[in-house]
Amino acid sequence: MPLTTLMHRSSLPSPQVDPEQARRLLREHYGLDASLERLGSQQDVNFRVESRGSDGEVQRHVLKICHGSYAASELLAQHGALARLAERGLPVPGVVAALNGESLLSLSIDGQPVRLRLLDYIEGSSLTKQAWVGPPQFARLGRACAEIDIGLADFQHPGLDRTLQWDPRHAQPLINHLLPVLADPVRRAQVARASDQAARHLHALLPSLPVQAVHLDITDDNTVWQRDVQRQWQLQGIIDFGDVLRTWRIADLSVTCAALLHHVAGEPFALLPAIAAYHAANPLQVEELRALWPMIVARAAVLVVSSEQQLSVEPGNAYIRANLQHEWEIFDVATSVPFELMELAIQQCAGLAPRLPAPLPMSALLPTLQVEDVRRIDLGVLSPWFEAGNWETPLIDSRILAEQAGSEGVASSLYGEYRLSQTRIDCAMGPATCALHVELHLPPGSAVHAPFCGVLEAVEPDGLRLVGDGASLYLTGVQVSTDEAAVNRGVAEGQYLGRGEGVVRVQLCRMAWIAPPLFTTALRARAWQALCPSPQALLGFDCDAPPAVDAQRLLQRRDASFARSQKHYYQAPPHIERGWRNHLIDMQGRSYLDMLNNVAVLGHGHPRMASEAARQWSLLNTNSRFHYAAIAEFSEQLLALAPAGMDRVFLVNSGTEANDLAIRLAWAASGGRDMLSVLEAYHGWSVATDAISTSIADNPQALSTRPDWVHPVMAPNTYRGKWRGAESTGNYVADVEAILAGLSAQGRQVAGFICEPVYGNAGGIALPPGYLQQVYARVRALGGVCIADEVQVGYGRLGEYFWGFEEQGVVPDIITLAKGMGNGHPLGAVITRREIAEALEAEGYFFSSAGGSPVSCRIGLAVLDVMQQEQLWDNARDVGRHFKARLQALTDDYPLVGAVHGSGFYLGLELVRDHQTLEPATLETAALCDRLLDLGIFMQPTGDYLNILKIKPPMCTTRQSVDFFVDSVARVLSEGL
Repeated sequence: MPLTTLMHRSSLPSPQVDPEQARRLLREHYGLDASLERLGSQQDVNFRVESRGSDGEVQRHVLKICHGSYAASELLAQHGALARLAERGLPVPGVVAALNGESLLSLSIDGQPVRLRLLDYIEGSSLTKQAWVGPPQFARLGRACAEIDIGLADFQHPGLDRTLQWDPRHAQPLINHLLPVLADPVRRAQVARASDQAARHLHALLPSLPVQAVHLDITDDNTVWQRDVQRQWQLQGIIDFGDVLRTWRIADLSVTCAALLHHVAGEPFALLPAIAAYHAANPLQVEELRALWPMIVARAAVLVVSSEQQLSVEPGNAYIRANLQHEWEIFDVATSVPFELMELAIQQCAGLAPRLPAPLPMSALLPTLQVEDVRRIDLGVLSPWFEAGNWETPLIDSRILAEQAGSEGVASSLYGEYRLSQTRIDCAMGPATCALHVELHLPPGSAVHAPFCGVLEAVEPDGLRLVGDGASLYLTGVQVSTDEAAVNRGVAEGQYLGRGEGVVRVQLCRMAWIAPPLFTTALRARAWQALCPSPQALLGFDCDAPPAVDAQRLLQRRDASFARSQKHYYQAPPHIERGWRNHLIDMQGRSYLDMLNNVAVLGHGHPRMASEAARQWSLLNTNSRFHYAAIAEFSEQLLALAPAGMDRVFLVNSGTEANDLAIRLAWAASGGRDMLSVLEAYHGWSVATDAISTSIADNPQALSTRPDWVHPVMAPNTYRGKWRGAESTGNYVADVEAILAGLSAQGRQVAGFICEPVYGNAGGIALPPGYLQQVYARVRALGGVCIADEVQVGYGRLGEYFWGFEEQGVVPDIITLAKGMGNGHPLGAVITRREIAEALEAEGYFFSSAGGSPVSCRIGLAVLDVMQQEQLWDNARDVGRHFKARLQALTDDYPLVGAVHGSGFYLGLELVRDHQTLEPATLETAALCDRLLDLGIFMQPTGDYLNILKIKPPMCTTRQSVDFFVDSVARVLSEGL
């Protein structure tokens, strides 16, 4: 078919067929009385057909009507391909025969010649409108493309040999013909430049590319998906075989990859799972892998010019107009990286060693350098030169190099190192931290020579580039004068170039026409390092960073030695070795916002904690039976924070130990053993604290394994409990009264009642007004002791109150606390009255080997000092109010958000599928947490249904971080879960 005919077909408007005409055709030719729904299409008319069979069952089909100019053989080729793939067990629609037995009808509608057929409808939806599609879906789409290509590899049909505008064999002439439709001269130049570059890259490869029948449109729009019971997208079928023809096999994958580029948030390397999955199922030749990226770019160019052309013919076609925006996005992403870089990355993901220019022989860049005098300086994530966030200081790396070099020495950074100074906080994208260059701090006047012959050029802003045969060398910090070297003229190997002054930056690139970045992301590092090798050969010393730790192997070592009941967050957790304030940093220098670490109350890496621990360890650390000042000072500080009348402190190592000791105190003070605890609560892991813990999220057998001395009371959950709202107090108190009455009737002495004053494990839910006042009174009237478990919610975290029990207007008999007391150091406490403490003493001594040690006490004192000095309690109140207001606003925009609980920096965002039944959105909450990790945020679910975000960040968290978190949650909710 000549190109002019191809252009004519590509410009045809859709046939004019209204729903009533379509219904009449269905009755007449298929015997169906159906309801119709118009489906989008660029040039055809498609209707979703719903009818009932003779058995009353609902049947769904797709009615497809196209121009009569489409050759019957082309459409029958589609039917043949569908039949072939169905035989191979692939999920494709079947073709429904008309009443006359034909699968394809040629008709006239109001004088328009059309062709009509009916296909099975595959239930589900496309991924086109999904704002985020992840690596599992990318990989599945790549594998589906491979399976279709395998199924069609030997398929033959006369209708396959046709000229189609989407066939990449015609991409260049089609683009050139349609370029004038682009009114914007900048856009027109971009498309022309990209298509010309793609054609040049493809030219030598085309004769080697295998040819076969292909679908040529396996995209997010032409695949049908449904969520499984785990809310994961599963492929249901592949539709729309309108572009099936015989062309290069790799063209099929190029179309799939191009379509995915509007799902990658600007990162083309996100396509690699699709390519790897295709190659694993249907291995590609090297030439195909090299041709893939230029073919993707050409496809992107074809998409935009074709849609712009079709829109000029049908300016009212909403389907085309909607697609055009993301097609331009596809083009912009496809042209955002060098062809060579993507070619390397594609070959690497297929497990191949890319073919690169042979390395140039190089002489010394710094021939007078004494290698033994060079100091290799670690500027990575674990660098000892970084502390207390100083890596955020501008030019910190150069400053450290200068300090370590001194006036006459040489200091060098490391090539391939993930630099901590390049991390970015509160950022959804992985930062460019991998150094593709080396920085040297040289003595003034150090001679710099050309390591190979080439042309020396000046490059902006203050650098030089030596362009050789197949490689280039970038230099900054070298002073060149006209009598020393001629810029923009040839230089010989070994020729003197100039003087190194201070920090000299050195970077190699194997391809002279590419201007590489100084740093790249972890995702792109492997490909860029192939293009920008280490400058070790021209420097004469080992300037390479040590190999990175294999995070997956490290996780396997953990699982092989560390008992697996001690879980870790996420299936594939980031490898975290550093933290600062409210962020955690992985070994590639990515900073994650920590929104769940209520242990590090001051934030991570606080210098005061390091100095206090180091000083006290250097002096003394022993057990609390020895006499030292810190234990008295810390106990006095804790009592000063406690309510009047509390005058005794026990120091332990954890919240579990604190609650375990509180139970023993209640037993000793009351003379009884029966404890009341609240359902859905968690108090610890020891035998006693596990007994009173009833959270089935922490222990699925919690409700069936309680000992007979534990009596759970109904959870006073004012949001989803049996009784709801502020008026529910009396009902929940009555439940407690009934249990107490039962114990009295049996002649059993109640020992005590333990409760978090704010329902922490359930997401920070406030107890009903007056609940603790009434329950405490009833327990005490029977000789029991009231325990406030403040381990999670106390110590100022709530913002509005220092202790959670203050909200209820009560004073407990025993307070237990831990978590933030030591900012991560194992430290817990029990605060009570003298008579309760002495009741235990009557039974024998209490001793905790490390509880109250000098180091622990000094750290505990320092935590209180810092919280006061840095006004963290005020921060929890003020930023916490802003935080809760922003979360509350989500309830207006996102139906999945059911409620916001808590206050300060103890908040819970509860997700529900139905606001009436409160069906918990457990799977959606898990998916939200996983997606937040992709965006650089640590978050986990809590509650018995695991449908509440557990929001407990360090108390130094800023408004900026809060806004980043809430904006990210809103982003994920808008993407669809």
